[in-house]
Amino acid sequence: MKNYREKIYKSYSSNSGKSLAPESIAGLSSREAFYKNILNNFFPARRDIKILEIGCGYGSFQYFINAAGYTNSLGIDDSEEQVSEAHRLGIKNVTLGNLVAYLKDLENNSLDILIAIDVIEHFTKEELSDLIDDFYRVLKEDGLVITHQPNAEGIFGNGIRYGDFTHELAFTRRSISQIFCSSEFKDVQSFEDKPIAHGLKSFIRLFLWNYFVRPVYKILLSVESGAVDKDIIFSQNFLTVIRK
Repeated sequence: MKNYREKIYKSYSSNSGKSLAPESIAGLSSREAFYKNILNNFFPARRDIKILEIGCGYGSFQYFINAAGYTNSLGIDDSEEQVSEAHRLGIKNVTLGNLVAYLKDLENNSLDILIAIDVIEHFTKEELSDLIDDFYRVLKEDGLVITHQPNAEGIFGNGIRYGDFTHELAFTRRSISQIFCSSEFKDVQSFEDKPIAHGLKSFIRLFLWNYFVRPVYKILLSVESGAVDKDIIFSQNFLTVIRK
């Protein structure tokens, strides 16, 4: 019997109903603010650090990493369609491969940054626990893991959790800290995936998020529970930065 993952990942882009990659590099602009926020806030100044992005898709983050001047970055994905799309867009440092097997072959303490954007939700609990052990093993001291995943606390989080048949998990701030700390990571910080102001439209969205959406969500939650954690994350996805 063929594994459902193999069936879907083989034609991951076309199985989604439309091409996941844009027609040209210009189409990456919709994700520019998101990626530049990560680059500006969490990447070190040294441009020769060793970076690996697993499940990189058609290489959108790799494009912005390259554009920022980082010279030693590689993206790996196990979808032939996605890798082909990356190469069509001129993003050459994306390669085809099984990310689990690739990590297994890496030397200890060999990476400065490991990126998993919209990736860890595709694994079962047991698989993810083993994978995070490898994250820890391959990272240098003070190295970073940067992840982005569905938010089980978000009101609309289930739309992300169940929007892809290959998703196995969703997370909260506490559960993602729990799984990483169980693999000896000590510093786990999670951030709301709220709008990033980079123009008038996004500024308005951020204003509404901060002064209308979050307060309303807090009221709804306080009615049910009687109290609300001030740091609760309401966005559909959230970003986590983990330091070894």
